[in-house]
Amino acid sequence: MAGQPNTRERLVSAAFELFEERGYEAASVDEIAARARVGRTTAFRQFGSKEALIFPDHEALLRRADERLSTVPAEALPAEVIAVATSVFEHYLAEGDRARTRYRLTRSVPALRDFETAVVSRYARLFTKHLRAAQTGDWTADLRAELFANAVVAAHNHVLRRWLRGDVPNPRSDLAEALAATWPIYRGGGGRTAVVVMSTDEPIESLTPRIRGLISD
Repeated sequence: MAGQPNTRERLVSAAFELFEERGYEAASVDEIAARARVGRTTAFRQFGSKEALIFPDHEALLRRADERLSTVPAEALPAEVIAVATSVFEHYLAEGDRARTRYRLTRSVPALRDFETAVVSRYARLFTKHLRAAQTGDWTADLRAELFANAVVAAHNHVLRRWLRGDVPNPRSDLAEALAATWPIYRGGGGRTAVVVMSTDEPIESLTPRIRGLISD
């Protein structure tokens, strides 16, 4: 019948309902499959794990992002990376309450938090891969590509988390502002010096002259 949810959507809906009702650990794949009116084997064939039911679209989103970035010229890649991040953000906005349920679950279930971290890192690696492939400069160009890729992901996730918590009345404008702030990283900071401070066992007295030298170069 037209308009009926397919097997995949029934499984996802059943999983979210049961996780909310009983908690993630208490809800079994057998129960999810039964509520979705499919067999246990079908559930595993569709998703492979209980964690994957919480992130049902991430493989498709990553695949589309990879395909999209593969088709644009090198000079357009930075803008396209930002466009991809924006499209992923729109996907979460469209999910609405389901995205908020996922956020609550990932905050309370360590296995889901780890799964989410792995998903996020794949976006950073994907963006870096395409940006680096387009570089022809020295090693600093590769560095800027990696920093930019991670900055775009961080900006996206920062605004997304604020929206999920209900802290953002205008998520799209906040995202645009956050992503705009990543541009100087790729462009080399517009001629300004960027200083990255990392923890070290070296005494501060020996580091200070070197930091001053870097800033004055």
